[in-house]
Amino acid sequence: MYVVAVDLEIDLAEAEAFMDLMLANAETSRTAEEGCIRFDVCTDPARPGKVFLYELYTDRAAFDAHLASEHFLAFDQAVAPLLRAKSIRTFAEVRP
Repeated sequence: MYVVAVDLEIDLAEAEAFMDLMLANAETSRTAEEGCIRFDVCTDPARPGKVFLYELYTDRAAFDAHLASEHFLAFDQAVAPLLRAKSIRTFAEVRP
């Protein structure tokens, strides 16, 4: 498994527009991408400008396919002006 954790800081004035785009992207990723197992969009009411994504893919190749997908490229371009900061961490599952 390949895990992607993304921390986003969004412009509060654009929060509704961002969340509409984010939820659509997550849903399409889960339903249209064979290698996407999980795509959670999380927020904390105490920090409304922060969004955390937890994504689980079968492997790195599945995540790379996600990044190259038409829906992700359109999403990424649409939300770029709505973001203040973005941090991505990736992890590969360790198996004995």
